[in-house]
Amino acid sequence: MALWRIWFYLLMLIIILILFPILIISILKESWYPLFFRLAQIWARGIMLGMGFYPSVIREQSLTKGESYMLVSNHASMLDIMLMLHLSKNPFVFVGKAELAKIPLFGFFYKRTCILVDRGNARSRKAVFDQAQKRLQQGLSICIFPEGGVPNDTSIVLDSFKDGAFRLAIDHQIAIVPMVFYDNKRLFPYQFYEGGPGKMRAKVFSFIPTKGMSQDSKKELREQTRTVILDALLEDQKP
Repeated sequence: MALWRIWFYLLMLIIILILFPILIISILKESWYPLFFRLAQIWARGIMLGMGFYPSVIREQSLTKGESYMLVSNHASMLDIMLMLHLSKNPFVFVGKAELAKIPLFGFFYKRTCILVDRGNARSRKAVFDQAQKRLQQGLSICIFPEGGVPNDTSIVLDSFKDGAFRLAIDHQIAIVPMVFYDNKRLFPYQFYEGGPGKMRAKVFSFIPTKGMSQDSKKELREQTRTVILDALLEDQKP
């Protein structure tokens, strides 16, 4: 299992090296981000294939081409990044932890294409909103894992949600797209010697509109979204 884990990180780097010349070109201009996104999808699908993961997706509603959305899901594994890239045909930008920029080679592109947040820094959080607004105005979508990170306690089914995704969605009157990733915690947990190949089940739920909402509805929207995801996870745990 240790060799399988090591292969994961090697595969990440190998695919980046193969795509490197086109990746470099794709980040030269901000307007070329959709090209980078398609390359990121190739990277994600290559990793899933090479690791023996195969996605199985149920959709209650599909994204409309050219529309901006706020994509949210539970967060329990590095696989969440790959599966999210696989699921969305609309280019989106991740809002993610600044620490991931330290990963060799991956971090080079990560910090140039994603919106990085240092959750302990109030100035960083403000910069996140400014950058996200800019991206939304460019017609892109945003992906935020609203738990704010992977819970340290693996017994937690779904941690509490932060407000950021919902505040942005209301500000820009874009729909929330709730998603559930059922198997990523089991297939590729943060414990180094655990996990293995298998089916990656995901479900895209009906979108939650924000048209006409004000920030007074932020907490209600947050809890409504969390309930959709939590109920699905709890239902899946039943015998």
